[in-house]
Amino acid sequence: MTQTTESAARDDDRRTASADAPRRSSRPRVHRAWIVAAVTFVTIIGGAAFNSLPGLLINPLHEKFGWSFGEISLAVSIDMALYGLTAPFAAALMDRFGIRRVVVVALSAVATGALASVWMTASWQLMLYWGLLVGLGTGSMGMAFSATVTNRWFVARRGLVTGILTAAGASGQLVFLPLCAWIVDEHGWRPASVTVALAALVVVPFVWLLMRDHPADVGLAPYGGAYVEKPAPATGAASRTVRVLFEAARTGPFWLLAGSFAICGASTNGLVGTHFVPSAMDHGMEITAAASLLAVIGIFDIIGTIFSGLLTDRFDARRLLAVYYALRGISLLFLPMLLAPSVHPPMIFFIVFYGLDWVATVPPTLALCREHYGEDSAIVFGWVLASHQVGAALVAFLGGVARDVFGSYDVVWIASGALCASAALMALVIRRKPADGAPKGAAVG
Repeated sequence: MTQTTESAARDDDRRTASADAPRRSSRPRVHRAWIVAAVTFVTIIGGAAFNSLPGLLINPLHEKFGWSFGEISLAVSIDMALYGLTAPFAAALMDRFGIRRVVVVALSAVATGALASVWMTASWQLMLYWGLLVGLGTGSMGMAFSATVTNRWFVARRGLVTGILTAAGASGQLVFLPLCAWIVDEHGWRPASVTVALAALVVVPFVWLLMRDHPADVGLAPYGGAYVEKPAPATGAASRTVRVLFEAARTGPFWLLAGSFAICGASTNGLVGTHFVPSAMDHGMEITAAASLLAVIGIFDIIGTIFSGLLTDRFDARRLLAVYYALRGISLLFLPMLLAPSVHPPMIFFIVFYGLDWVATVPPTLALCREHYGEDSAIVFGWVLASHQVGAALVAFLGGVARDVFGSYDVVWIASGALCASAALMALVIRRKPADGAPKGAAVG
């Protein structure tokens, strides 16, 4: 009897194990959050492909249509300004309509703008396609996109995922700058524009099929967290975004942070990102060589940002910003003397040095936003980021005008060095917020 009972028990165990096996094997080995993060990474690269294009096409468009450098740069500046002004509202759009829908529309806008430019014949069309369509599209896939994905899908590893997605923009630059430069050099500017449009369109099916707005859509908990129900579509996020702006605008630190970050954008995206390649070509450098140097900046940009984050945890963010802006200004003052037909060691040193400083300003700027604005810091940083893009837009335009007036970019590099010096001073006069929680407006520099 005992043996019979034991045998039956073993049979039951085997049946139970057999029944459980399919359930265990059916569990996904990779959490869906990582798939969503991978799609986000590829999407940012696809959307960022256009950012590699304007600097490469300034000279070809000038030669083809006779448009002035100022006219072409105005289209780039509209794109940058709309990117910045769209960013604070992008998260609100995603809360209201869903990540997937917003991103698909944004990619379609970028692809349409890039593709339509192939048939343009007037400069106002360039401003419509490059400026309006691409600006709204890329602005909807900026930092708000990666932040929304990270916050919804991850509880653990948020820092890692944020760093990876931040690197996507630099990775896109690394991939598309040399590729587009080669296409422009060998086949002309139109195939390069088509390539960028296709890069955006190729990503659309992956977003639609693999992206989900919330873990609850597929019955999962966020990675490293507990299951939560999907919230109802938010309707007041946009009004809160505007309200926080008006509140922050009454305080001194906001204007100092926004002003210094505007200079940051002016001395990176607006100046070097837009005008480095045509300036190098003015000195006889091949377009592929100049684009490759700009792409290498993206490598050291990643390293510099990570290292800056570590320094921000240990040192005064204001002093770090002052050092970053001062060193950037000094390096830009030397750039006119380094430009030459060929790449030489001093230019390589500039690329490495400048690349480490490219977006090293982000971690300390974000830390100061958190210090002064607490739970509203993410929204305040969104507006500070908007000022970054407005500064970039202004200098992208003025840089082209200066090239038309003076015949070279030398005066632009010198002026940017002076601007960086003023940004360093602005960072230093931001006062630390009192530990006793004094009103935000008390911390005025």
